[in-house]
Amino acid sequence: MADTANYINDRFQTFMNGLGDRYEPYVREHLSKVYMVLGSTAAATAMGALLQMRDFLDLGVLAAVATLVLVLGLHFYKDDGKNYYTRLSMLYAFGFCSGQTLGPLLGYICSINPAIILSALTGTFVTFISLSLAALLAEQGKYLYLGGMLVSVINTMALLSLFNMVFKSYFVQVTQLYVGVFVMAAFIVYDTQNIVEKCRNGNRDVVQHALDLFFDVLSMFRRLLIILTQKPPHPAQDLHGLRQLKTERNVRIS
Repeated sequence: MADTANYINDRFQTFMNGLGDRYEPYVREHLSKVYMVLGSTAAATAMGALLQMRDFLDLGVLAAVATLVLVLGLHFYKDDGKNYYTRLSMLYAFGFCSGQTLGPLLGYICSINPAIILSALTGTFVTFISLSLAALLAEQGKYLYLGGMLVSVINTMALLSLFNMVFKSYFVQVTQLYVGVFVMAAFIVYDTQNIVEKCRNGNRDVVQHALDLFFDVLSMFRRLLIILTQKPPHPAQDLHGLRQLKTERNVRIS
């Protein structure tokens, strides 16, 4: 057991030393700030969703309007070195309102199978950590070419969504969900390397960079929730449900 712990510790130290050799101190500091802000924004999202699910606070349509206003505000209200905390508050408010809009979906899934939320959350977390590390350990700028391709795919998916509002194709809907997961995964890799390059070129807007990653994580989580909800139940679950139904029927008969 001690040998295993020492081995893991040695591998971790080797990994951290590798990152230290690959990236300048100011880049590492910037990345740490971005990930801290990303984590706190995710916490604000969880709080917003929880308050909506528990009926303590439900902003309804106002939350959707607020997310649009806030994201546009963050886009046009650029970082000038003096408005960091104002923009950070806007980002937290955006995260909270995003949680409010996500609350109804989470509440519906809880009524079906709460384990789906944990599965989607675990899948999103593991995917984000794995792809972020892969991007940081890869050759510098190796995946920046993905930007144009990913934007083209997103635009195509948006057009298909508009057409699908008329044709109501289930196949197109499911395809968009699965393709969307892979697109968001690719965006995590691209945005991670893009943040590093922007930082080296003098752009150290922590709020905007955290927002870019937050979009990727939230979009992936939402799609995984829908995919797992639409997935057919396991046969064992069906058998358990049939047994429970028979038991209830017998109780009613008796």
